[in-house]
Amino acid sequence: MTETPSAPAKKRPRNAQASRERILKFASKEFAARGYDGARIDAIVARCKVSKNLIYHYFDGKEALFIEVMEQAYGAMRERQNELALTGEDPVADMRELVMKTTQHFIDQPDFLQLLSTENLHKASHIRKSKQIPAMFNPLRTALAEVLQKGKDQGVFRQDADWVDLYVSISGLGSYFITNRYTLSYVLDVDLGAPERVKGRLAHVADMVVSYLCDTRSDKTCS
Repeated sequence: MTETPSAPAKKRPRNAQASRERILKFASKEFAARGYDGARIDAIVARCKVSKNLIYHYFDGKEALFIEVMEQAYGAMRERQNELALTGEDPVADMRELVMKTTQHFIDQPDFLQLLSTENLHKASHIRKSKQIPAMFNPLRTALAEVLQKGKDQGVFRQDADWVDLYVSISGLGSYFITNRYTLSYVLDVDLGAPERVKGRLAHVADMVVSYLCDTRSDKTCS
């Protein structure tokens, strides 16, 4: 009795979206660790175990890949902003929520800060080519400006506070202890990555921002 020849195995259809996401995941790690100039496509290929041709199939070169990595990073920050539970009734509580969620994102996504660092070395030349990133940042800008204005209208925030200066201060207070945690931990003889330190830092940043915003000339106080 002759055996019936088995049918050739069918190739599994490629999941394009999953492949793109996998490439972006490992590309993000490579760019964060080595910067834009130091990152290599070959290293990304080795990390995510795909062919170089597949990367060039989805992305038009290293710069296009980096821009999409940055878009994904800003997109993750926008998702965090969507978690904000701002009531609109208490600007002080809303500001604390906004500050702590922003700082928590920096804590949870240290690679984002590394990506920002390398892009600043290039004077934002790559993200300027993205049409998506400004739109991704707008919700945070709008939320911050609205909370600040409500606090001014209620007389609990100082009238001369500017939302741009405020955001720069929030970013600095919330990210510096992460980007410099190793040198600071050494010279200060503390572990800035310890859970209790991180928890305390979250509250400290919120306290610093609210203390600045409190209008001491007003009869009302922030608590």
